[in-house]
Amino acid sequence: MILTDNAKVVLEKRYFKKDDNGKTIETWESMISRVAENISAGSQEKYDRYYRLLDSGYFLPNSPTLMNAGNDLQQLSACFVLPIEDSMDSIFETIKNAALIHKSGGGTGFSFSRLRESNARVRSTNGVSSGPISFLKVYNAATDAVKQGGTRRGANMAILNVDHPQIMDFITCKENTNDLTNFNISVGLTEEFMQAVYQDADYELVSPYSHEVTSKIKAKDVFRLIVEMAYKNGEPGIVFLDRINTANPTPQLGQIESTNPCGEQPLLPNEACNLGSINLSIMIEGDTINWTKLQEVVHDSVEFLDDVIDQSKFPLPQIEAMAHGNRKIGLGIMGWSDCLFQLGMPYASEEAIAFAAEIMEFIDYEAKCKSIQLAQVKGSFPNFTGSIYETGKLIRENDKFDWDPLIRDIQTKGIRNSTLTTIAPTGTISMIADTSSGIEPQFSLVYVKHVMDGEKLLYVNKWFEKALKERGLYSPGILEEVAKQGSIAHMEEIPDDLKKVFQTAHDIIPEWHIRMQAAFQRYTDNAVSKTINFCKDATIDDIQIAYELAYQLGCKGLTVYRDGSRENQVLNSGSPTPQEKETKVAPRNRPEITHGITQRLETGCGHMYVTINSDDQGACEVFVQMGKVGGCASAQLEAIARLSSLALRSNIKIDSIIRQIKGIRCQSPMWHKGKMITSCADAVGQALDSFVNFQDNKDMTALKFSFEETKTRSLFTDKTIAALCPDCGTTIEHLEGCLKCPSCGWSKC
Repeated sequence: MILTDNAKVVLEKRYFKKDDNGKTIETWESMISRVAENISAGSQEKYDRYYRLLDSGYFLPNSPTLMNAGNDLQQLSACFVLPIEDSMDSIFETIKNAALIHKSGGGTGFSFSRLRESNARVRSTNGVSSGPISFLKVYNAATDAVKQGGTRRGANMAILNVDHPQIMDFITCKENTNDLTNFNISVGLTEEFMQAVYQDADYELVSPYSHEVTSKIKAKDVFRLIVEMAYKNGEPGIVFLDRINTANPTPQLGQIESTNPCGEQPLLPNEACNLGSINLSIMIEGDTINWTKLQEVVHDSVEFLDDVIDQSKFPLPQIEAMAHGNRKIGLGIMGWSDCLFQLGMPYASEEAIAFAAEIMEFIDYEAKCKSIQLAQVKGSFPNFTGSIYETGKLIRENDKFDWDPLIRDIQTKGIRNSTLTTIAPTGTISMIADTSSGIEPQFSLVYVKHVMDGEKLLYVNKWFEKALKERGLYSPGILEEVAKQGSIAHMEEIPDDLKKVFQTAHDIIPEWHIRMQAAFQRYTDNAVSKTINFCKDATIDDIQIAYELAYQLGCKGLTVYRDGSRENQVLNSGSPTPQEKETKVAPRNRPEITHGITQRLETGCGHMYVTINSDDQGACEVFVQMGKVGGCASAQLEAIARLSSLALRSNIKIDSIIRQIKGIRCQSPMWHKGKMITSCADAVGQALDSFVNFQDNKDMTALKFSFEETKTRSLFTDKTIAALCPDCGTTIEHLEGCLKCPSCGWSKC
């Protein structure tokens, strides 16, 4: 495969093996050889086939497989769900297990629905419980602690059933976007609840501890609050739990209560799944898909993913037992938007919706055919007895294929894998393959990468570039304008037929986003990861209509994002307004007398004393002193203090200063009263944070840096500015429920 410059950057930074000095010691060829050799387990025929599969770019597995196959860790799965029972032992055992998974590069999902509500009686202590929200905060803090010792942020999903007595608190628990930053949250909706919404009826809240009805509330009020919060900052999402359990392949083992962090993989407790994606953008032949090649790639990909299960070292024995018992895999696609570009098919069209269902039905059908073949050689998944396959309850609509004979074949011959298809986020693997993410539309046709000395480089979608050149329209001026506008929809110099085909995420109204998700869901065993993008001026009613449409069209869940709705704004298309460009500020004068507080903190460089003074308008200056340091270190501390003081007297929000310096790392981190201080700059940020708490509460105990009081702040700047990648400075995107840098591959889910 020919790698782009961006792909090389991503691979070298995140995938290639390195020596003890951090020097890269792998190439693309040696990496895929390592992976193919490990997964083929000594079979030369498989090694050759898997190497060709990976090198062709037709298929790539999830990141943990590329990173860890053939290495010491050998943890190859991306997603896990862990159980939380209503006991302290279970709660903290699961925290420990989640830490082990995060350390190995996996993401975790949890249902907090079994935890009794706050103020419920605890018989063993004769006290009262603190409830699921308090423990959710403990899990979030634990993820922070693991993240500080590792290289990759742990991603989590928290789900609470809509009939839990604390559902209203859960819906609003991320109203402040600085809270629970390591979690996505979703509400588990039931059919009973949705019917109550439509009938304007009350529904019951039931204690998971006593199983008694604690109260009745209007379903419409709860649904509206979910919508209002999603409008405000994109969370909570929704998952339709009854619909998910209708498709649960092994109901004899229990109910599915949660999903992985991005929502596309519903899993039983202690279950794992490994994922992979087919690149449709290079399957085009003439004016359609090369169906023969697609069939071959589906069959090879299914066998590859099945072999991954046997080669993976799972972090816990109970997860290994479930993974081998159900043998779930999730084969999906990437490059959908680029595929449509080549076929001249608008994303928002009936033609594209029908084509999506046709493609996914083919992949799902052929995947099951291959899994039947594997079962005849290796045996069915061990939990086949009692599954929907043994009982003939697999539900599929006959469209291009007659599914009834296949379902009967599975009953008699068995099937190797309990699930086979998932539409997962493709993040960095789509960057390696140089194609669009998952089934998402392109977020932008042209994006800007900032390099040294203020120079800007324009990166252009290759199919858009090809179309411009064929029409004689390609020029730097056109590209600059597209980058500025974020879309070609209103550019007079672009022909209408190109505008129709080269649609970006915000050109497409939410209805088409949801219809596309539903089309793929029809023939997907698990679920579909997709973000429904709304423009900034969308209304609360627009969000509600989207949620209702997702329910009506058969989606298993929904994630929405309204542009500009979060403080850590992900992407603002277009240029800043003239006022934003021209506004200049000068610092206010320092008064003769100020008053303040001094805090002592332990850093890796020694004792640090941070003094923060205030005038009648609030904090106005910072002084930093450290014993027995001089030279450059002393100068840098003075620079931090002077610039912080300048910002404060220029009416910059103190929270904005904290976000910029808190979390900066150096080679000498230090624990201080239960909290890690990662650098001298981070210490100043933490001192400012405690000062804010003191000012808000007028309570000196706020300065004690207790573990519970620590707030996780965002990496990103004020929402009026397009957010930049913390690694390379490129504008980042909101796709598939994650933040993603299109340049270096940085991501956060």
